[in-house]
This record gives sequence, C-alpha cells and structure tokens, in this order.
Amino acid sequence: MSQTEEIKKIENGCITMPKGFQAAGLRAGIKPGKTNKDMALVISAVPCAAAGVFTRNLVKAAPVQWDSAMLQKNGVAQAVVINSGIANACTGEEGYRNVQTTAECVAKEFGIQTEQVMVMSTGVIGQPLPMDIICQGVGKLHQALGNDEQSGHDAAEAILTTDTHAKEIAVSFELNGTPVKMAGMCKGSGMIHPNMGTMLGIITTDAMISQPLLNQALKELVEDTFNMVSVDGDTSTNDSVIVLANGQAENTVVKEEGPAYEVFKQALKEVMTFLAQNIAGDGEGATRLLEATAIHASSKEQAKILAKAIITSNLTKAAVFGMDANWGRILCAMGYSGADFDPEQVDIQISSENGTVKLVENGKAAEYDEAFATKVLSPKKVTVLADVKQGEASATAWGCDLTYDYVKINADYRS
Repeated sequence: MSQTEEIKKIENGCITMPKGFQAAGLRAGIKPGKTNKDMALVISAVPCAAAGVFTRNLVKAAPVQWDSAMLQKNGVAQAVVINSGIANACTGEEGYRNVQTTAECVAKEFGIQTEQVMVMSTGVIGQPLPMDIICQGVGKLHQALGNDEQSGHDAAEAILTTDTHAKEIAVSFELNGTPVKMAGMCKGSGMIHPNMGTMLGIITTDAMISQPLLNQALKELVEDTFNMVSVDGDTSTNDSVIVLANGQAENTVVKEEGPAYEVFKQALKEVMTFLAQNIAGDGEGATRLLEATAIHASSKEQAKILAKAIITSNLTKAAVFGMDANWGRILCAMGYSGADFDPEQVDIQISSENGTVKLVENGKAAEYDEAFATKVLSPKKVTVLADVKQGEASATAWGCDLTYDYVKINADYRS
C-alpha cells in the first residue's frame, strides 16, 4: 500500500478531530459590526510537542516575536489563541506586553503555563489590541469550548479577515498500526507572498512524535507548500504556521527517520498542500486558482523560481482573469525571474478540466485554436506547465487571477 493510499481525508474535517483537542470561535467585539466572529482558541488536554515557522519580513508583529521565542525556548505548547481584526504589528513595547498579557489570560483561565500559550493576530497594522475585550473574550471562549465539528468550524471562521470562506481539513492514517489523525485550519486571502497576507495556519495531530522531527518535517515541507503561494506579492508581518502534536493516539513514538516518519511527513504534506491551495484560490477578489509547474529545470531551486515567477506576474494573472491565452506574458515572467534556461527550448501549455492546449513549442508560438484556449482558461482551476528542458527538477506554485475586486477590497480595507 502506498503512503497516499494510507492517508484518508475525513469528511467535514476540522481542527478538533485529533484526540485531545478542543476549539472555539466567537465574536468578542474586536471587529466592527455585530456578527463577525473575531476570536478563536485551540487547546490540547496535555502539553504538545510544537513547531512553528514564521514570516521572514524584517518587520515582525508582536505575536510572531512571542511565539518564535517561546518555541525556541522549549518546543512545547498547549494552546493557540487567535484574534482577527487587529494585527498587533508595529505597536512597540506595548504590543509585546499585550501578547504576554493575552497568554497570561489564557494560562490563568485554563490552568496551564503562560509560556505554552501561542498567540496569533491578523488584521490592520498599527492599532493596539483592546485588551479588555481580549481578556473577556478568553473567558467566553472557555465557555464555548468543544471537541465537536461545530466548535472546530467556528474556530476556523473566527480567524478570517477578507477570506470568503473557512479553510480546514482533517485526515486519518496509521503509524506502526495505530490510528492517528491530523487536522489543519488557516486563513489567508491578501498580503500573501509568504517567505517562510496575512497567512496563519494551525495544525493539530494526536501523533506521538519527537519535537526535533516535528520541527524538521514542518521546516522542510513549508518550502514546497506555503512558501510556494502568492496572491499579491506582499509578505505579511504576521505570517505563522504552528503544529501541535499531543501524542494522544498513543502510537509508538516517532523519534527517528524511517517508514513511520515518512508516513507522518506525507500526511503533513497533504494537509499543508490543501491549505496552501485554498489560500491561493481564495485570493482577494479571485475567480480562479492559478497553478504553475516548471519541469525539467536544472535544479529544484531553479524550478521554484520559474513557477513562482509565473504565478506572481500581474500581467499573467490579469490574462487568466480575462481568459486570454497571452503566453508572451508567461515567457516574459520566466525571463526576468533570474532563472537560468534557454528560451528557445521552452514549451508552455495550459490545462484545466476543459482540456489541454500547447501554446509554445521550442520558444515559439504553437498552432492552437484561440477559442479552445479561452475555453481551457474558463474553469475555477487553471494549470500552466512550463518545460525548460534543462534537467530533471520540478516545482509547483499556486496563485490566483487578478481582478477588479482585488483593488476594490484593498482600497477600502480599513473602512
């Protein structure tokens, strides 16, 4: 049986499906209006092996500074509290104190250690957190806490900003014969060009795995998943992905590389890939998921550069929105990417559920029907395949089309 066959997606999956995890999401009153959920909590019955990856933006939000410091210190966490509406970035010493106060509120409410509380924020930069609302919200979250599907879905909804829908998944698999589950939720729609906008991800698992291996798996996989997503080319101050493994499945502990580690890693890759694709497909104002794969590149790094150049090109994104097979924009983006390839060797094709059409052969226009090419570009997911014929490496990146609504959404974001 292959690793992929061993990993099964759970219907209506949510963050609470692994054993020992509870969650809640509700309206605390951070966002304007009377209906939007704006605060969430995910908590484990026991302390977890924990790992995180964070924004490479030099301007790091206060929660990012706290979380990275706490995880570096001990690699253990038991809860993640998230607010949406205010990013708590560029808020100075007060911002960091507010993160610590938030962690202390959660720790006191649940009788856990302050240093084991991770804090995430997303929203408008430069505004201070309303700490009275935050601390009251922690108490409300405690009352609403549950391990049922609805509690998980509520948490996934509460972390959203300009997203159009919640992004969540759960999978089941076995480690050395023991049933294990893993789940994830994330938010991200605009300001998405993580080099690890705002992109926040929380992943839970009841697997028993050593913290060093958990950390290793996350850092390896983020390079081929979340770091291959771009919506608008902006890297947020708050980008964070945190994984919690509480060991409640009671499998034989995974403490060295081998078959069990590879299965765990494959499950984590599936969860992270699903979340990454959903972030790209839900880009602000987006109507299509744009997937770009570069094949036969001279190295993995070269392939990544090419794939990301295609999905970050505004002209290419606009052409996809207009269902215009303007392949010159794709080849142009590849050319200025900095990747090393021979333009006269390049083949480019586009595909979707409506079929496949080759646009470029050996660097020149191929013969194709424009009407059919437009039809291929019309579904919700469009794939660009660029063959540079240089080697054996490949990479895939995800983005979205560029629409009128992207400008509308971001022109009045604060209002």
